[in-house]
Amino acid sequence: MNKAIKGIARVTLDFILEVSKSTYPKEFAGLLQANNGIITDILILPGTESSEINAVLQLFMLPNMSAVGSVHSHPSSVIRPSKADLRLFSKTGNHHIIVGHPFGPDNWKCYSGNGEEISLPVLDVEIEDDELV
Repeated sequence: MNKAIKGIARVTLDFILEVSKSTYPKEFAGLLQANNGIITDILILPGTESSEINAVLQLFMLPNMSAVGSVHSHPSSVIRPSKADLRLFSKTGNHHIIVGHPFGPDNWKCYSGNGEEISLPVLDVEIEDDELV
């Protein structure tokens, strides 16, 4: 799935924001998957460790699937990547979402694999059985 990413499904972003709220004050972390160039799924790896300081993805647990990037929350309102975030970014694709407290619709940003902020449109699409409608 090496198609250009066109955006993220609104329902997927809503899921990310809600799960980040529910895990607060611990970090939430997962990998992003795309369907037809639209980020539609979040893969949560077994063994992911989460605390108030960080979340550690067990990348060796990644099944034979591709990821287009990562997502994680920052319990603070700071949504810039840390040095540890940049190390993860270099291993997991080219689109990385960080969401910050209070996890509202404007409390997130997307970054490239090298940590530069990039635009990621939020798309109103319906997702049904792994197919975009």
